[in-house]
Amino acid sequence: MADLFDDLDEELFDPDEEPDHSPVQPVPLAARMRPRTLDEYVGQRHILGEGKLLRRAVEADRFTSLIFYGPPGVGKTSLAELIARRTDSRFINLSGVESNVAEIRKATEAASQFLRTRKEITTLFVDEIHRFNKSQQDVLLPHIERGTVRFIGATTHNPFFYINSPLVSRSQVFQLEPLDEQDLRQLLEAAINDEERGFGKMALVVDGDAANHYITMCDGDARKLLTSFELAVLTTEPDDESGEIRITLEVAEDSIQKKTVVYDADGDAHYDTISAFIKSMRGCDPDATLYWLAKMLHAGEDIRFIARRIVITASEDVGMADSNALRVAVAAQQAVEFIGMPEARITLAHAAIYMATAPKSNRAYVGINAALRDVAEGRTLAVPAHLRTKSRKKLGTEGGAIDPNDTVYLYGHDYEEGFVPQSYLPEGRVYYEPGENGMEKRVKERLDYWRAQFEEKRAEP
Repeated sequence: MADLFDDLDEELFDPDEEPDHSPVQPVPLAARMRPRTLDEYVGQRHILGEGKLLRRAVEADRFTSLIFYGPPGVGKTSLAELIARRTDSRFINLSGVESNVAEIRKATEAASQFLRTRKEITTLFVDEIHRFNKSQQDVLLPHIERGTVRFIGATTHNPFFYINSPLVSRSQVFQLEPLDEQDLRQLLEAAINDEERGFGKMALVVDGDAANHYITMCDGDARKLLTSFELAVLTTEPDDESGEIRITLEVAEDSIQKKTVVYDADGDAHYDTISAFIKSMRGCDPDATLYWLAKMLHAGEDIRFIARRIVITASEDVGMADSNALRVAVAAQQAVEFIGMPEARITLAHAAIYMATAPKSNRAYVGINAALRDVAEGRTLAVPAHLRTKSRKKLGTEGGAIDPNDTVYLYGHDYEEGFVPQSYLPEGRVYYEPGENGMEKRVKERLDYWRAQFEEKRAEP
């Protein structure tokens, strides 16, 4: 096992060793500015504030397995390293993208040897744990159960969907949120003033509007903030007279040209944003509707997917209150296919605003669900004799199974107003109950009149 120890020692993190973060080293600013203690850690106060669960567990050294779930650049890896340092455990870092089963076994075997021979606990950190397949994740389970390693996983995807249930059930899941403006400003000020790890020894001047630009455009991503700021500092020439490096708004805009939007085509941001978009249309808020639409368009969402959701909303949420909404939605879907981006954004906005400002009714949606439930769960109803085809009526009457009087179908157009009371559904079931919104109010008046005539007809001897 000597070779095993020798190989692993190069990958292990010594919690007592302070890394050399001198600015002259070719180490990115984001890596140099990683927190060294829990007090230096910025953000996530909901789980790391005084008295919060995770902080108590770490300070008391009472935890087994953890999964950190959140968008990029919010401190998942930094937090794992801090926990290892705070609990005086060895630290092995594996990548869900690069590591394989052999590397997992190698790490867990080394952890077992350290525990047995040196009484040292190993913290095994797996970044992007959702990238491991089922077999790779299952390899970890026996070692977690036996306490061979303390497992910490990090993922940008919902662990309840992308990580095996047995692994999730053995872990405490903590959701990390994007950093707020106060957190980002604190990080930026630390990078400017820290003489050891940041640019504190340089004659650096950062304009207020430039700092605000970085904070806004990085969208809660600390790594994006520090990386773009470092690029600006290292590529800006000092003033010939004063020697100052001045970061103006123009320099900041050049170093971070496009805002980072946390959005994954198959992840939580995708589903959360489309959910907000749908609920904003349903909630009659055109301004919120346009904002969430803009976010999806900016992030490169499939415009056909957006158009489909608008078509669904036209029937599910607007429905009979304004049947013209479905025409608008389908026309928008066809136009989007025809013209593409960037002009399709106008068509999508047109249709989305129509949905948001249209009167609402979900009575058609509720009605079909109720009917489907009856079909699936109840006894299947036979088609009444008078509604069957001519051939089926003939077979029934000739065989004596059906009374010929029961096969008489009344043709509505032969009667005044194109309506005649007759039964179309056994047992008089009601699935569609129109509301009072928009055009559905007129539908309700008409339907109430027809149903009243039907009840009168049915009450006759």
